[in-house]
Amino acid sequence: MRRSSVSGLKFFVFIITAFLVLAQSASSITIKEEEELGREFMKIVLASFDLIEDPLIVDYVNQVGNRIVTNLPPSQPYTYRFFVVKEGVYNAFATPAGNIFLYSGLIEAMNSEEELAGIIAHEVAHVQARHISQKIERSKKIGLATLAGIAAGVFLGAAGSGEVASAVTLGSIAAGQSATLAYSRENEIQADQLGMDYLAQAGYSGQGLLTILNKIRAKTWYGTDQIPSYLSTHPAVDDRLAYADGRLAKDKKSGKTSTPKTVYDFRVMHTQLTALYGDERLVLRKFEAAVAEKPDDPLTYYGYGLVLARSGNRQAAITYLRKALEKNAFSPEILTALGRVYFLDGRYEEALNTLEGAVSIFSKYSEALYFLGRTQLEMGKLSEAEKSFQTLINKSPEFRQAYYFLGITYGKQSNFADAHYTLGIYYLKKGNPDLARKQFERALQNTADSSRKEEIKKILKKLPGQDAKNQKEDQKKKKGE
Repeated sequence: MRRSSVSGLKFFVFIITAFLVLAQSASSITIKEEEELGREFMKIVLASFDLIEDPLIVDYVNQVGNRIVTNLPPSQPYTYRFFVVKEGVYNAFATPAGNIFLYSGLIEAMNSEEELAGIIAHEVAHVQARHISQKIERSKKIGLATLAGIAAGVFLGAAGSGEVASAVTLGSIAAGQSATLAYSRENEIQADQLGMDYLAQAGYSGQGLLTILNKIRAKTWYGTDQIPSYLSTHPAVDDRLAYADGRLAKDKKSGKTSTPKTVYDFRVMHTQLTALYGDERLVLRKFEAAVAEKPDDPLTYYGYGLVLARSGNRQAAITYLRKALEKNAFSPEILTALGRVYFLDGRYEEALNTLEGAVSIFSKYSEALYFLGRTQLEMGKLSEAEKSFQTLINKSPEFRQAYYFLGITYGKQSNFADAHYTLGIYYLKKGNPDLARKQFERALQNTADSSRKEEIKKILKKLPGQDAKNQKEDQKKKKGE
């Protein structure tokens, strides 16, 4: 499926509009249907967009998101999950059932955790208020999986595929009706009201929401070509600015204060995201200038080392990362970055020593565990690699690449039952059910454990297309008889 720069929420609007176009009889969508629609949507997102899986970035964003979600009323029907889309635009959106997406370009424009928390709280509020879900009418005749497939055709047609004429036609209908599904002014103000409450409960001031809204609003001054995608899906920004400003003034007058935030943790995350996922040429110049301007700041050397490694200049990257370590010798992030460059340069002994140092400082640091496992695997230290990847998965179960390399590690140990099972999980999380099925079927053939066999059979039954596969096998058996 081809990549596209169409904003995520606009894509979701296509999905919902297709639903409305096809609906025959209608009633409110249920929580269960909302969750199913969220799952189908995730399958298409995984196939259509690049998500950043960098554990340092993803863990931090989820940490801030969970700080907000923890203060929601008890008995939440959803498990909130936070994702970063690798695209340099100002955008963020939420889908039904608690999936929240932030674009790397918007995070790069931020200067504090308060700004990140402000956007997240606003999107959480949209989910809590069910603003999109309440606009959906469900059809008794059309399944959500079928709807998601149709919507994918709409998306490809809208992106210029030209392969499915009916999808393009439906896409034009969707475009005409999208205004009825976009957030209204009332939706936005309510989301800000709820969001500011959530921020206060989580110990944030709300100033960050006002700051990032002003940045988004200011970008429109560069001309119509620069209007952020966020404004097309989140209207009434001037009204929102007025509300946020008034709310902050009221809170200040009443003496409300916020808890100090993890400034250093934000800076590390922001430095890594900018250096590894921003525009390479611009970022290279930015950190080169920063090193000259702030020679005592270890994070300027850290960022410069990261972008140098990204550009292929590993020797220079090592030099600057060592300078960063001279200024902060006990930083697991800097040690991990240096170990990563050693690993990529094939200097496995140095990588091993450096990454073991990072893990000794912070035993559950995801990125350090990942590259430590990769290094151990390359050096043939298979039992150590297995332990590193298993620890990583226990700490970050959504980190897909850990499953892949754990599966490879099992395979090199001739443990084919666990190898195929773990690779099946990897492809399942990656959104590739066909490859997942092949791995699970091989795991079933190699597994002696009866409980594991039952688990695999249940997974296979839930995979798309399994019913059709079973029918073909039954027909073959009948013919054989």
